[in-house]
Amino acid sequence: MQKQLAILIDPEKVSLKTNLLVNYMSETPPDYVLVGGSTGSVMEPLIKTLKAKVNAPVVIFPGNVSQISTSADALMFLSLLSGRNPEYLIGSHVKAATMLRSASIKVVPVGYILIDGGKHSAVERVSGTEPIKSTDIEHAVNTAYAGQLLGMQYIYLEAGSGATNPVPLQMISAVKSALSIPLIVGGGIRTPEALQSAYTAGADIVVIGNALESNPELYQQFKK
Repeated sequence: MQKQLAILIDPEKVSLKTNLLVNYMSETPPDYVLVGGSTGSVMEPLIKTLKAKVNAPVVIFPGNVSQISTSADALMFLSLLSGRNPEYLIGSHVKAATMLRSASIKVVPVGYILIDGGKHSAVERVSGTEPIKSTDIEHAVNTAYAGQLLGMQYIYLEAGSGATNPVPLQMISAVKSALSIPLIVGGGIRTPEALQSAYTAGADIVVIGNALESNPELYQQFKK
């Protein structure tokens, strides 16, 4: 598949700089806009703003059931495969089922794998799970492949919001080689060079979030 760029916006971190980022995206849209965070937050106003201003699919990246909104175009149905907390493997999904059965939103099963990015992440804190070590490539490969066998449509390697280190390129390459489904990579990618390196290693979709919260002007460089 063609390499794609997704921009992640956390509703809890919306600011004047976020508005500037939205303006940039309205001029040159990314492939996807992800909306969500690790804690409960009001999603609807941001989703409606993005739908009105940015010509790109708005996809929910939920931290919990309260963040599901039928105003978006799609929902990442995330299963935290790297952890063993049943709430994030299947529990929250069951709670969401009643709403989703009657919703028109597209639901996309995604195997979510947290990799140690050198910083204690919000996902660790909220889910109560540990990330896979950045050096344990075999475990990451086996976890991703198991997710594919379970029927996931995408695998998402995530180093965590504001990660000190992105997912290692060797790990991206090894995981991609084991999969026949698209690979998403995010966390700790702060420069266009790091973005290109992730693509070259095998990422099909790269997610940029934290880097643009403080410096939205970088968006134009990433989009190039």
